[in-house]
Amino acid sequence: MKWMCLAVTGALALIVTAAGAAPAFTGVQEQVANVERAFAATMKARDHAAFVTFLSEEAVFSGAGQSVRGKQAVADEWKKFFTKPDAPFSWEPDEVEVLASGTLAKTSGPVHGPDGKLIARFSSVWRLEAPNTWRIVFDGGVEACGAK
Repeated sequence: MKWMCLAVTGALALIVTAAGAAPAFTGVQEQVANVERAFAATMKARDHAAFVTFLSEEAVFSGAGQSVRGKQAVADEWKKFFTKPDAPFSWEPDEVEVLASGTLAKTSGPVHGPDGKLIARFSSVWRLEAPNTWRIVFDGGVEACGAK
């Protein structure tokens, strides 16, 4: 019984330690995580033109019960988030999964308001397109409980 208690305590310690640590990505996962971070940096830098370069021609962004389809439509819809001097939100990937083929990836992570409060969780799908460039094809989010 004593060893069981020690095992549970040890497992909980590992979980708590892992939860506070930055995610450890490797290889293509790290490459995709860096692309997601660069994409997020366009919002912080207030650079809509740079934001658009990450969009696939077939991009579909979903939210608030509707989907926006196509690079230009997404660019036009998201322009409103770049009009004010301060970014209305920020995001960072904490999960990255890549197909064995290395051509499709999913990222997800927290979205924070300008005050740092958790407001949502995003999920994006990236596709490796020519010329060896990761572009976002799907994006959406789920509002955090109690965010309103």
